Amino acid sequence: MDQHAMDTFDVAGLVPGFRPPPQPEAQIDPQLLAAAEVRTREWRSPLPGNLTPGSDRHRQATCRMFLDTFNPYRPAVLDWPVLAPAERARIVALPIWDIAVQTEGKARLRMAAYAGTLREPDMRGALALNAWEEQRHKDVLSRMVAAYGIELAPEPSPAMPADPEWAYLVTGYSECIDSFFAFGLFELARRSGLFPQTLVDTFEPVMQEECRHILLFANWAGWHRARLPMWRRLRFEARVAAVWLYLAWERIGLARTVDEGRAGQEQEQAQDNNFTLHGAQSVSGSDVGIPDLIELCLEENARRFAGYDERLLRPTTVPRLARLLLRVLRPFRGWR
Repeated sequence: MDQHAMDTFDVAGLVPGFRPPPQPEAQIDPQLLAAAEVRTREWRSPLPGNLTPGSDRHRQATCRMFLDTFNPYRPAVLDWPVLAPAERARIVALPIWDIAVQTEGKARLRMAAYAGTLREPDMRGALALNAWEEQRHKDVLSRMVAAYGIELAPEPSPAMPADPEWAYLVTGYSECIDSFFAFGLFELARRSGLFPQTLVDTFEPVMQEECRHILLFANWAGWHRARLPMWRRLRFEARVAAVWLYLAWERIGLARTVDEGRAGQEQEQAQDNNFTLHGAQSVSGSDVGIPDLIELCLEENARRFAGYDERLLRPTTVPRLARLLLRVLRPFRGWR
């Protein structure tokens, strides 16, 4: 096992009172795992009436959703299928593995750091579990790259964030962007048949967990902002706007690096961070139009959220921007 899979990051050390969920020593009974898969995707609060953002009922439903939909799969016993040489070559060639592992490493630290600052125990516990699941995602990816012999660049140790709220906002909104496109790309990979169905099935719980994560983030943000006094809410909204500007500048800057054709490690890193700009061709083996990809991302985003209580807030900014872009691009349907 490589160094990443042996990671000993401990959420409980950063979040007082957090207890990691028990992990089975062996493979879970298939029937129990199938039942957990259903619970992960379908949940409704027993509380009647509206779930007004900022209310105790909203907080209770949000945190209960995240706990009730927990999937107990264990990375150490995931069955990585044997791949044909051509299949393995396609997996190894994807320019995402270094940044994917490192991103999960930063996300777990930032989420745990912010969770440790919260006084409200239910929300603190939910965000701590989110950090623990990010650690599990890192474990899954690390074990996968080890199973298929994918070489990773040395992973820098992420520093403890000096401003936990800012770091959590950047991570949360970044996940809202990345997950939206990942849902579509994952479905494109499944439909294309370039990756074996067994590998797609192995990663499916991770994809649905990302949906749960951004659902939790959207409801935390709505709960948090609604409880702030006016002057602090204005400050918070300014920070949110600054985060979106930061993320836009980060992605535009990286995209410009690719367009300018810079050579070497700088270009490779930019390609990693902008995988959604050209990843459709990598996972489908064909020339996929941008409007088609956006439509698929919107469909998959709606499908993954459909099973959760409609009274809970959803991430809306990226889908709205995607629909706006789609209206602009539809007259140029053949453009790629």
